[in-house]
Amino acid sequence: MVQVTITAVSKTPSGRGGFPLTIDVSPNATALTVRKAIVAKFPKFKTTRQRITVKGEKKNLVDETKLSEVLGEKKEWELQVKDLGPQVSWRTVFLVEYVGPLIIHPLFYYFPKFWYGKDVQHSALQKYVFAFVMLHFVKRELETVFVHRFSNATMPWFNIVKNSTHYHLLSGALLAADVYRPKFSATSPYIVGTIRNNEKFLWIGAGVWAFAELSNLHTHLTVRALRPAGSRKRGIPYGYGFSLVSFPNYFFETIAWATICVMTGSVGASIFTVVAVAQMAIWAIKKHKNYKKEFGKEYPRNRKAMIPFIL
Repeated sequence: MVQVTITAVSKTPSGRGGFPLTIDVSPNATALTVRKAIVAKFPKFKTTRQRITVKGEKKNLVDETKLSEVLGEKKEWELQVKDLGPQVSWRTVFLVEYVGPLIIHPLFYYFPKFWYGKDVQHSALQKYVFAFVMLHFVKRELETVFVHRFSNATMPWFNIVKNSTHYHLLSGALLAADVYRPKFSATSPYIVGTIRNNEKFLWIGAGVWAFAELSNLHTHLTVRALRPAGSRKRGIPYGYGFSLVSFPNYFFETIAWATICVMTGSVGASIFTVVAVAQMAIWAIKKHKNYKKEFGKEYPRNRKAMIPFIL
């Protein structure tokens, strides 16, 4: 048996009483063993709230990590635990944030008189955009339930507020309020006699949007196939979209929203797209660096993070 001393680096649900905590574990113990031992001592300190690190280091030890691999053959090990606060599952966060636009857009689309003070005869463009938005977020919800496999089970509960604000306000209220208003209606000078009312233009836009959405789905399925259910295992993705960038899903989503911007000329759509693309770029760059660090020389050198040949 090996003796493990655990110190608390922040206030825990039970206060600091009981720490440092000393437990005896087998040489093959994992980080999950330690987490469960803490829960046994402090039932309110759930495993998902615990950030376990080697004393003096910052890297979180995932559940499967064998302590002997990071602490060596010592007879006494020292670890630290930090309380991450109340948690909520990633799947729940995704479901809540994506459902916002699915509720908000129909409210603006079907009840224009309430928002604009008069009825709106929807143009073909507005009908296309409404269909695009609804299909996009229905797809997102279905992917959350049936496709995505998450590296971490939970995230801080406040993220559900932060993430939902982005989707509910920008792709929800802001976009809906702008594109379903009278300016884009069937009788508006902005639409009548312009390319925005041209059937061929609308069909081309719909084709590009559908291509981007289906390509985005394909990349999600490719990544899913790399990770067995219940595993944190990561592999190098190859195939459609991955020959040029590490995260083609972000690239294809950018194309989908940019298509809506071009078709409508909507300020609301443009604001949401700029913010969304900037956020995806931040995620892509960070994850791209992690890929290169994790896989080293095995990782394809010619790949960019998100936009082919550029970023």
